[in-house]
Amino acid sequence: MTADAPRPLLTQARRLLPDLVSTRRALHRAPELGLHLPRTQATVLAALAELPLSVTTGKRLSSVVATLDGARPGPTVLLRGDMDALPQREDTGLEFASELPDAMHACGHDLHTAMLIGAARLLAARRDELRGRVVFMFQPGEEGDGGARHMIDEGVLGTRGDGGVDAAFALHVSTRLGSGTLHLRPGPTLAAYDSLHVTVRGRGGHASAPHRALDPVPVACEIVQALQTMVTRTVHVFDPAVVTVARITAGTTTNIIPETAELHGTLRTLTPGTRRLLRENVARVAHHVAAAHGATAEVELPEGYPPVVNDPDRTAAAKAAAAALLGPDRVHDLAEPVMGAEDFSYVLERVPGTMAFLGACPPGASPDEAPDIHSNRVVFDEDAMAAGCAVHAAVALRFLGD
Repeated sequence: MTADAPRPLLTQARRLLPDLVSTRRALHRAPELGLHLPRTQATVLAALAELPLSVTTGKRLSSVVATLDGARPGPTVLLRGDMDALPQREDTGLEFASELPDAMHACGHDLHTAMLIGAARLLAARRDELRGRVVFMFQPGEEGDGGARHMIDEGVLGTRGDGGVDAAFALHVSTRLGSGTLHLRPGPTLAAYDSLHVTVRGRGGHASAPHRALDPVPVACEIVQALQTMVTRTVHVFDPAVVTVARITAGTTTNIIPETAELHGTLRTLTPGTRRLLRENVARVAHHVAAAHGATAEVELPEGYPPVVNDPDRTAAAKAAAAALLGPDRVHDLAEPVMGAEDFSYVLERVPGTMAFLGACPPGASPDEAPDIHSNRVVFDEDAMAAGCAVHAAVALRFLGD
């Protein structure tokens, strides 16, 4: 840790808050999806332009990598903020709501981006005190496009021991946690996710004569029920798994039995063994339930992100840095893993680090009742960004001092 005490770091972050709010709201009004975020990238580049950073942009995606070299040699720490939005219509009524009809920053990535810009400013002001290097990873395409993996392919992590990243840290905001509080845990913290696509194939016919057809709809419904039973009967209760069928499609009108019915959903797991087990069992259940009715099932299970697994030592260091900054009463052990998924997992597969959750429950709301991330009505407490950008900086300073 530098000679500068952590409390002034938080004070300085609060002074930055009006600028961070302005940047966040500009990003919120103009959300972009996927791997190509040209307006978002331009906003980030403009915000970093006057800082003593070495900045590069992605070749295959609108990423930004900004590197701060300290005055003395030392380890390299990576801080990451994701930048992409979600394809949904906003219904918050905010004066700075999305100006696009079908895109919204419903996961808080606009806050993540603004907080990382703030952290860059805090740490750039301490450049002469730094022993080592800080890499600021502004990432597109977290929402299903694997932007972290693309950035790794383009070299964001470098080579360990040869100027590569030695530790990594990321924050994710949550309206289900008290504003300005930090929550983290070692080990599996977010789930792996795989997609589920099942096509049940029967035989079409007239709806008035189902005995002369082979109706795939009740077969598909039975598969949904059987999958839930499969989870409770085959998966260890202390190694959780989730199977959710989120969409069922079949048919065109009321008097036609369709040829096919389709199921679409997701699998969530925390460990490699349970991930393999679940994939095998989902396929077996779908095939055999369909066969029991004389139908067939085609099963596709595209692999998604691996689980986020926090390094115990880096998590303990981040917790200590945050407690010194915010006060121990505002830093908490995350009681259980979150079954959402995050592609920061690709970074943590290669570099020891940790991901933490920053509370951003809006004023006047209860964390138990506030709309959650991915809701079209989610609203975040922007004041939490001061704590967020200061935590980024404090954790980086702690890692560089290890």
